[in-house]
Amino acid sequence: MSNRDLSRQDLYESVKQLVETENQKTLHFTQHKLYSLFSIAFQYILFRSTKEPGAYIIRLQNSNLVDKLCHKSKDASTRRFIQSLSLPRKLKYDKSTFYLDFFHFGTWNLTSEIPPEKIKGTIIVKRDEKNPLEEMKTNEEGEIEVNPFPEDYYLSSLCEASPCNIFISHEEKVNGFDEVRFPFIKEEAPRAVDGVKINEDIKWDDKE
Repeated sequence: MSNRDLSRQDLYESVKQLVETENQKTLHFTQHKLYSLFSIAFQYILFRSTKEPGAYIIRLQNSNLVDKLCHKSKDASTRRFIQSLSLPRKLKYDKSTFYLDFFHFGTWNLTSEIPPEKIKGTIIVKRDEKNPLEEMKTNEEGEIEVNPFPEDYYLSSLCEASPCNIFISHEEKVNGFDEVRFPFIKEEAPRAVDGVKINEDIKWDDKE
């Protein structure tokens, strides 16, 4: 266990908080500790998969996030699972199957074939404000075509089918999603400036 991993108590209490959450259809994690939030989300989805077998989808903004989650997620079992899932992006666990894809349409070949009724849960991770589907292409006549899908299609396309969706995106507001916050994660504080003392509990070199 890394000395920067979540304590078992914090992880247990956070998963328990999600289990007891009344609306599990659309949950939004907005706090600033990405790797802690992902560990909580993943451990909850892993627990859920043992109770409700089916297909579980992890959709990340881009492939660069995979390596970061493999090394920086805040518990060992999450790191190992994501490493195993990274290739070939499909992994059987007990009676459920986990899938990994990205906001790019070209990675949806596996997940697009899942019957909607089989999807039981998703985790979607967005790291910045850029519209991930804002890609332009050129048609045969050389004209620029704008992507015809809504900006949030990477999210809404999953939420339509899945009974449980966890969206991790820092401080972004999303209509229809209930914000979830975990008490053990301290609020972000502004960086220190000359003559100002910041909270001693904040460790900037450990900021996620």
